[in-house]
Amino acid sequence: MKVKLDIPYPEIKVETKNAYYADLLSQDYAGGVSELTACLLYSYQHFNSFENNKEFSKIIEEVAVVEMKHLEILGKTIKLLGKDPVYKTCESERGDCVFWSSDNVSYKTDLKDMLKTDIHSEESAIKSYENHKRLIKDKYIKKMLDRIILDEKRHLEIFNTIYDELFKN
Repeated sequence: MKVKLDIPYPEIKVETKNAYYADLLSQDYAGGVSELTACLLYSYQHFNSFENNKEFSKIIEEVAVVEMKHLEILGKTIKLLGKDPVYKTCESERGDCVFWSSDNVSYKTDLKDMLKTDIHSEESAIKSYENHKRLIKDKYIKKMLDRIILDEKRHLEIFNTIYDELFKN
């Protein structure tokens, strides 16, 4: 099953520094449903499934690597927007920042439960990216978000396919 799309990522750049945009992207970077959470969730699932389900373990490892690429892109973009890409979310409405927590990772070990979590995580990520795309007016960031959304949709498709093949009988 092909995980990585053969579509290049756009150049990492921004029109101008913008702390508000950086704060929005910090949610995708290191929020509860974020690239950081996805990297660690999928790595954990890979470590827990490599003995029992080698095929799933290989796929989830490849997905984790793609999520790490997203983390890198977001971190560099946040830096270009003028903020430090620390593992935290900042919201101007709240007036503070919240550091990322390992409590964000689901530590379920049952394959069916893992896939349900993965499907929900990808759906939530797509929704967040689409919302941020509506709020952000920077053409370069919009292109970047469009490209990441393509990966997330592919991951959702993969997880739904695996779930249907294994559990929809």
